[in-house]
Amino acid sequence: MEKMGDSLKKIVLAGIGAVAITADKSKDVLEELVKKGELTVEQGKVLNEELKHKASEKMKEKMTVKVTPENPDDMIDLVSKMTPEQLAQMKAKIAEMELAAAEAEETKGTEEADSNGTAS
Repeated sequence: MEKMGDSLKKIVLAGIGAVAITADKSKDVLEELVKKGELTVEQGKVLNEELKHKASEKMKEKMTVKVTPENPDDMIDLVSKMTPEQLAQMKAKIAEMELAAAEAEETKGTEEADSNGTAS
């Protein structure tokens, strides 16, 4: 569990670092434009806030954290932290997977019966 937590922490910190660097660089560019007189100070502040917000949103869109539990207790711990909506989605996915497995088993049984019937 500790290894999983460390890995997750590193991933999150890397994402935060990327956003921070992007925000710092954009702030530097905007300050340079303000110095040159191409933007007013207020316009620079507004643009900087917009860029920070967009960078943060993009990171949320693109960043996916997958956690693979090492044992059943880890899985139970993860499930206990889910929201009711997440639990409902998980239940629906499990039902979908069970149905697909049952259909696959039924298809396999039918194919085996057909092959046994034609072999005689």
